[in-house]
Amino acid sequence: MSLWSPFRCSWKPGPRDSREASPQLPDQDFEALLSECLRNGCLFEDTSFPATLSSIGSRSLLQKLPPRLQWKRPPELHSNPQFYSGKAKRLDLCQGIVGDCWFLAALQALSLQQDILSRVVPLNQSFTENYAGIFQFWFWHYGNWVPVVIDDRLPVNEAGQLVFVSSTYKNLFWGALLEKAYAKLSGSYEDLQFGQVSEALVDFTGGVTMTINLAEAHGNLWDLLTKATYHRTLIGCQTHSGEKVLENGLVDGHAYTLTGIRKVTCKHRPEYLVKLRNPWGKVEWKGDWSDSSSKWELLSPKEKILLLRKDNDGEFWMTLQDFKEHFVLLVICKLTPGLLTQEAARKWTYTMREGRWEKGSTAGGRRQLLQDTFWKNPQFLLSVWRPEEGRRSLRPCSVLVSLLQKPRHRHRNQKPYLAIGFYLYRMNMYHDGQRRLPPTFFQRNAPLSQPDKFLREKEVSQELCLDPGTYLIVPCTLEAHQKSEFILRVFSRKHIFYEIGSSSGVVISKEIEDQNEGQNECFTKFFEKYPEINAVQLQNILNHVTWSSLGSTQPLFSLEACQGILALLDLNASGTMSIQEFRDLWKQLKLYQKVFYKRDNGSGYLSWAQLQTAMREAGIVLSDDVCQLMLIRYGGPSLQMDFVSFVHLMLRVENMEDVFQNLTQDGKGIYLQKSEWMMMALYS
Repeated sequence: MSLWSPFRCSWKPGPRDSREASPQLPDQDFEALLSECLRNGCLFEDTSFPATLSSIGSRSLLQKLPPRLQWKRPPELHSNPQFYSGKAKRLDLCQGIVGDCWFLAALQALSLQQDILSRVVPLNQSFTENYAGIFQFWFWHYGNWVPVVIDDRLPVNEAGQLVFVSSTYKNLFWGALLEKAYAKLSGSYEDLQFGQVSEALVDFTGGVTMTINLAEAHGNLWDLLTKATYHRTLIGCQTHSGEKVLENGLVDGHAYTLTGIRKVTCKHRPEYLVKLRNPWGKVEWKGDWSDSSSKWELLSPKEKILLLRKDNDGEFWMTLQDFKEHFVLLVICKLTPGLLTQEAARKWTYTMREGRWEKGSTAGGRRQLLQDTFWKNPQFLLSVWRPEEGRRSLRPCSVLVSLLQKPRHRHRNQKPYLAIGFYLYRMNMYHDGQRRLPPTFFQRNAPLSQPDKFLREKEVSQELCLDPGTYLIVPCTLEAHQKSEFILRVFSRKHIFYEIGSSSGVVISKEIEDQNEGQNECFTKFFEKYPEINAVQLQNILNHVTWSSLGSTQPLFSLEACQGILALLDLNASGTMSIQEFRDLWKQLKLYQKVFYKRDNGSGYLSWAQLQTAMREAGIVLSDDVCQLMLIRYGGPSLQMDFVSFVHLMLRVENMEDVFQNLTQDGKGIYLQKSEWMMMALYS
């Protein structure tokens, strides 16, 4: 029976799965539903999130819909639909009529991190192999990774154009389907209207966000951004409140993705630039260092060619100073707390506890309500110390505390978030952990840390530097008698964390290991001594690091190879490399060693077929003929390629891809002056 059978594979929720009866998602087994549809030769229809207006919403979004709205599957919209393609630009998504720029800004940041993206978006799904109109995505939902199953019916207008998220590549549908899954998780498409970038970043990663008010940002903002872009972080930002496009090209009340940073040399002085993208996929900054700015003429020809892309694709450069002036919030999401503290460490421990504020018993409100109800709030004991020095150490400990509120209603926008925060007290007395501390404790002791203001956000977090010892954490709402559930997370080098009076007792902390932190610290110290390194110093670094993914076959970088790498990355023709340029290189090298080791079968070399597969997994697709030529050019006499040659090839291919995209006007070809051609051909 054809998959286009008129018969339907539908799933109907039982009483306990009703959307109205429970705030939880319906329990759908993706593999079982897929197998059933394939066995019956039909396409899946998800009755828990049907292709009707009820899934879109019930309020203002309905007024924006085009007349004669239809629901169609990707094979009905394109002759060659693809779920995901490594050949496509990573920043290929454009916002639709839903006001979910905060979601799109986070999603664009997610697309820059392939390993994190593949956790949320299983990339092995397609419209050909085992296609049954059913797809699955994963989100970190209040402490747990949960699957969300959807069918692939998408709302389109009369012309067959997607109404919500779309791709600049008209045959790619992963973004539109992910948005549908997130809408189902949130209750409806309308529930995606309005939000904070930080909220979606947490749902995509389970990480912890730090939000920086740019008006109050200290002078180390560039150092923080440099470190953030080097780590596995997702970064978004938001403009000042409003709802209009300004004369300078920015959009008020809008979220953007921070996609890169670059320090350039301009008339013998440095200029600090940030690269941003508008989720609309158009409408760009018009000031200094915009696509049409004359500032680009101050750079070397190579630097200009590799950085400037004159294309109204929503992506643009601006100075750090302009960024601080025109944007209000910077949001950085990190999977481990290494970025968020001043302490370099590979191993961290993590504990998560769930709790609730119950009206009349544990919803005590803020500290100003001290005499009456504050002491009734849930109370948590935290003991911290430095693991390598034991509990008698007096050196401070880095601690990160995150509080997330967990609404009980099914629809995200049904009620606004409560204003939440937490207090921290030092415990200078022994407590058995069985009985809640009485009002007298809070009357006699001032908090060590307290909220500057209570925020109506999904998550609030704070970095703390604490002396070893025992502390009390009191999470609360701004007002008393406000009912909600919450999740409290603690990250530190070593700690014990539990709720006073809880029957569950002490929870064993999970260990998080940041494999790169040790090497990161070594790199930082090296560049503190040598702010700019030459090819010899680069060779020394690369031949002394541990290539963990390559097993026993450790590569040996020749001076010639390092000179070639430096020539590719040295945009200002200085003959040296800064720590920022090295961090960009190291980020690429980690990906290259991962895909190389996966395909070399332990031999230390790649054949023609293995090379093609490895490059494809790294996001580069070459024709058979070009791949064969690259093997001849960069491989050995036996037409096999070692890791060092693979690195050189990958860097050059990615470099030339960037050059082409920056110079092309039509996506098919480019025009170069002779000087530009000679410079790119000889120097790269």
